[in-house]
Amino acid sequence: MERLLPAAIIVVVLLGLLALMLLGWRRRTRSQSALPLPSTVPSELGDALWRGEALYVATTRAGDQLDRVAVHGLGFRARGEVGVHPEGVVLALRGSDPVFIARDRVHGIGRATWAIDRVVEPGGLVVLDWLLDDVALDSYLRLSAERSAELLTAVQSLLAPTNPEGSLS
Repeated sequence: MERLLPAAIIVVVLLGLLALMLLGWRRRTRSQSALPLPSTVPSELGDALWRGEALYVATTRAGDQLDRVAVHGLGFRARGEVGVHPEGVVLALRGSDPVFIARDRVHGIGRATWAIDRVVEPGGLVVLDWLLDDVALDSYLRLSAERSAELLTAVQSLLAPTNPEGSLS
């Protein structure tokens, strides 16, 4: 009986913390509800320049690695497939609809060491910079070193000028 009261207090505190976490998540999703839906994958895509499995870590507002995007299937870490096509990049994450990032919406790709709650070796994450309408976002992916280099090269080929004037197609 002497352990029942402390155990009950601990359970109540833990339930309170869980409730506060749920309220915080709901507030975040409510505040981000104005973000537009990402594009759906077009019915016809060219052959993949690169395709591979990746661990999707998070999507944040550009430049703010702690401001997680919590809406439209981008809020949770997931395994998935990344495809780089001549038309753009496809993020097919398990448990959510695929996200298509059109070629003209991809603004860069690089490496990062941390995002939100994930810290890895230096350069262990790939960060894809893109626009969702007018909102700049960064999506963080975890791949092996070799696969990371391949993804970087494939996405950089999308960013390369495609005509003599130097503009993107």
